[in-house]
Amino acid sequence: MPRSDLTLPEILGLTPLRERLREARLALAGDPSTPPSLFGPSSLKILHPRLALAIWRGRRPYGRRVPIYNLFNRTPTPESAGWSVRKTQVRDFRGGDLTYDSHNGTDFATPPGTTVVAPAPGRVVHVVNEFNRGGLKIMLDHGDGLTTVVAHLARALVTTGEHVNRGQPIALSGASGLNFLGTLLVDAPHVHFNTWLDGVPVDPFALPGETSLWRSGDNDPTPCRDTPERARAEAPPPTELDPARVDAWVGACRHPALAARLAAIPDLEARAHQTIFYANYYPTRFSARENPYTTTHARAPRLDLPFSAADYDGVVFLGDART
Repeated sequence: MPRSDLTLPEILGLTPLRERLREARLALAGDPSTPPSLFGPSSLKILHPRLALAIWRGRRPYGRRVPIYNLFNRTPTPESAGWSVRKTQVRDFRGGDLTYDSHNGTDFATPPGTTVVAPAPGRVVHVVNEFNRGGLKIMLDHGDGLTTVVAHLARALVTTGEHVNRGQPIALSGASGLNFLGTLLVDAPHVHFNTWLDGVPVDPFALPGETSLWRSGDNDPTPCRDTPERARAEAPPPTELDPARVDAWVGACRHPALAARLAAIPDLEARAHQTIFYANYYPTRFSARENPYTTTHARAPRLDLPFSAADYDGVVFLGDART
């Protein structure tokens, strides 16, 4: 069951207020290397007020199946145009429109306070709160070029550097980020889940002929049901980085303050992971992409749902069922 000890400012990620206001201005006005976010009438098609009201009240309208609120857009608008929350060029993996222009993750609608778990064994490599880009976020490195991020969190339960087992609680879900206040809470609370392979956003769901990233081996992901002993025994594969490629990617950053901050990180893995993170959340701040690893990695079925088996059994796609 969702935790009830969260405060509304914690759920929405509102503190410190002055910093959140500065980040909100960045989303709306941009800066020399970051175009303002793009909204329009089609953005209203993303919202589901009835579902949002139910989830804000702590209900789970689909019982033990977590509703997928948005899928990965397989036909994204150009990154150079800025972050678009419009529906002008969309196609999800099923050929539908359960997504929006710049959506490069999977959204799971769930009440604030839901336990979020590690979808695979790994290490916590970045924890950051940015009101303009997904609120409170945790990035995990799972080895073999695979990293994941969970966003819109209320509370982190882990810190950078920790090793986590598959299914281990890492956060409590929330609704942190500008989009929830900007829509007057008509946007349903959800966990935004990014999967990046070799530093590039990829859809964990598979088109025909692709390999699903879900450990179930298909497009019907389930939570981890391993015993604690088995989860502890599973180690992630190694992360093998190419220092020259990492530094080339850092050198492609054209945002002076961010470039200086990345270049000053002495640890190679930390420098690589933060470069991956910021190049994906702020792609217009980079003139090029690099594969920071020593090799190219293929898609493989490695991930479980980022939720506990105590809360959910699987997923349901909006439109396939009714509240």
